[in-house]
Amino acid sequence: MTDSFARQTVETARRALTARFKSGAIDSAELDARLLAGAVLGLDLTGLITAANRLLTAHESACLEEFAQRRLKGEPVARILGHKEFWGLPLQLTPATLVPRPDTEAVVELALEMLRANGAADRPLRIADLGTGSGAILLALLSELPAADGFGTDISAAALQTARTNAARAGLGDRATFIACDYATGLTGPFDLIVSNPPYIRSADIGGLAAEVRGYDPLAALDGGADGLDGYRALIPQAACLLAPGAVLVVEAGQGQSGDIAGLMTAAGLTHERLPKADLAGIPRAVAGRKLPP
Repeated sequence: MTDSFARQTVETARRALTARFKSGAIDSAELDARLLAGAVLGLDLTGLITAANRLLTAHESACLEEFAQRRLKGEPVARILGHKEFWGLPLQLTPATLVPRPDTEAVVELALEMLRANGAADRPLRIADLGTGSGAILLALLSELPAADGFGTDISAAALQTARTNAARAGLGDRATFIACDYATGLTGPFDLIVSNPPYIRSADIGGLAAEVRGYDPLAALDGGADGLDGYRALIPQAACLLAPGAVLVVEAGQGQSGDIAGLMTAAGLTHERLPKADLAGIPRAVAGRKLPP
């Protein structure tokens, strides 16, 4: 593998990397180049500017070239770096976990809004995250709810180990328990809040996903069956049985799915007091249902 960054300064190498990414039709070329260069050199943006005229070492240039090749083949920056920030928390990633996306923060936001509206955010709470993956949603909620205990489930033992690591690194390990099961089958209620980001891509649409998703995110975390709703059909009735009276279920929805998901919640006896919360693109992304007291 040719090392195109040999004997270059930090600034020259970063500009060259940006140009290569632009030539490779990478939309976020400048940001990706900065992140990868910063990771190789152990520098933030200020550090990169300060060190602009320093020559890269042979090891640094070789590492940067390896990262460049991986990115140009379609591997996401988060996968190359092995971590991704979500809700201000740096989360470790592994091949068993999805890369957390900003859209998913709508689930956290809606859950917190509904808890705070009822004055429950500061009370002792039991919350569950079904299909927790990296633990992103659960840990974000625990970071905002100091009196809450959380339970994360996943069918992947590797994903659960990643979530445990992330919980420990965030200082939340003493309030987070991780259980190997399918959605809520291994849980005992009642819960004050249940959240989930299940697979919701239609099976026939998997092949048309961006290469960064299709080639690197685990298929089991993407494929939601023929209509994308298999996960919701499984988890919503389970969650409804485990919710305490007045408690809330909040799930992430794919584009165009919020109405069908609301219907499944209604069929399970949950009511809708809030419209779905939109993501930054205006897509209804988080759907909530509340279990009414008997």
